[in-house]
Amino acid sequence: MTLAVAKSTVLFFFAVIVQVTIVSSIGILGGSPDLVLVLLVAVSLSTGSIFGAFSGFWAGLVLDIAQLGTLGFTSLLLTLAGFWIGRYGETTGRDRAHAPLLSVAVVTVLYAVGSLILHYLLREPASADVALVHVLPGTVLLNLLLAFPVFALVRRLFAPSAPRPEVEFVG
Repeated sequence: MTLAVAKSTVLFFFAVIVQVTIVSSIGILGGSPDLVLVLLVAVSLSTGSIFGAFSGFWAGLVLDIAQLGTLGFTSLLLTLAGFWIGRYGETTGRDRAHAPLLSVAVVTVLYAVGSLILHYLLREPASADVALVHVLPGTVLLNLLLAFPVFALVRRLFAPSAPRPEVEFVG
């Protein structure tokens, strides 16, 4: 477990740096990919809800600090996303072929809606028309394309170890 936490911490730290410096400046079809969100979905599906919530909080905190945004804004959204996608993976979706793509698409939409709601609650300006009509379709498509290499990487890093044989004491 400690090794998985260390892997996740380092992986999300580097993903946030790549997101802030490179990926956020990519604009295709009106949207830009969200590497941290796709990585969170991949880690949460493979490790579970509690680990997904922890990873979401860590990634959101580092992302808030890196972007000099409202502290806790992204942490809240990514914690909820990590928990619920991890829960989906624990209950139904982990071994299904459509689970990664479905999860990425749904979380991308819910993240955008949740972000708008939080902006509204904090009385910060945010345009629902721009966020949901102009930016969201391109972002969903780019996140779906980004899901393939990210899920391949996460499967390699967080592959379950071989089960240990149980020892019986005869006495």
